[in-house]
Amino acid sequence: MLSGWQTFAFFMVSFLASTIGAIAGIGGGVIIKPAMDAFHVLNVNTISFLSGLTVLSMSGYNVVRSLCSGGGQLRLATVLPLGIGASLGGVGGKRLFELLLDASSNADLVSAIQSGCLIAVTALALLYTWAGETVKTYRVRNKAAVVLIGTLLGVVSSFLGIGGGPVNLMVLSYFFSMGIKEAAQNSLMVIMLSQIASLFTTILTDSVPAFSTPLLILLIIGGIGGGIWGRIINRKLEARRVRSFYRLTVVAIILICAYNMVTYL
Repeated sequence: MLSGWQTFAFFMVSFLASTIGAIAGIGGGVIIKPAMDAFHVLNVNTISFLSGLTVLSMSGYNVVRSLCSGGGQLRLATVLPLGIGASLGGVGGKRLFELLLDASSNADLVSAIQSGCLIAVTALALLYTWAGETVKTYRVRNKAAVVLIGTLLGVVSSFLGIGGGPVNLMVLSYFFSMGIKEAAQNSLMVIMLSQIASLFTTILTDSVPAFSTPLLILLIIGGIGGGIWGRIINRKLEARRVRSFYRLTVVAIILICAYNMVTYL
C-alpha cells in the first residue's frame, strides 16, 4: 500500500517523464521504470505493467494528434512495418524477461541485470549522438529488413521494460536517416504499437500483475498531461535544442540506473 506522498511522487514521475518523452521521442518508460524502481515499494512486474500503460497513453495521444493534423513528420511507409516488427519482438522480449524472472529466486538480481543492460544501451545511444554527422546513415526500404530491425528493437525494449526509449532514436537515425525531431515523432508511433501488443499479450496470457486502480488512473492522467505539454514544447524547440535535451535526459537515466543497480546488488 502506497502512502499519500508516494502516490503523488509516482504521479509526478509519470507527468514529468511523459513530458520529457514527448519532447525527445523516448516514450517516458525509460525514465518511469528506473524512477519507480528507486522507491522499492512495488515489484518489478507491477512497475513494468504500470509503466507500459502510462507510456501507451502518452504516445497514443501524440500519434492521434499527429494523424489528425495531417501526419506531420510521420513516415508511415517506414514506421508501420517497423512498429509491427517491434510489436512481435516485444512479445519475445517480454517472454524472455518472464523466463529470467522464473529461473531466478532473486527478483532484485533480475532488476539489477535490467539496470545494467539499460546503462549499456543508453550509453551507446549517447555516444551515437555525440558522433553526430561523422556516422554514415542509411535509408533502408526493404520491408522485410524494416520488420527485422523492428523485431530486434522490440526484443531489447521489452526485455528492459522501457517501451523503446533512446534506442528508437538511434535506430531511426542510423537505419532511416531521420533528423532528431522527425525521429522523435516516428519513435512515439513505434512505441505506441509495441505497447498495444504488449498489453494484449499480458491480457491474453492472464499475466496481469496486481495493481492499484486509482494509481493506474493517476499515472494515465499524468501520461496524457505530459504528452500534451511535451508536444507543445517539442514544436517550439529547434532541432539542436531537442538534441541537447535528449543528451541531458540520457545522462540522467544512466545515473538513475547506476543507483538502482548498486542498490539491488
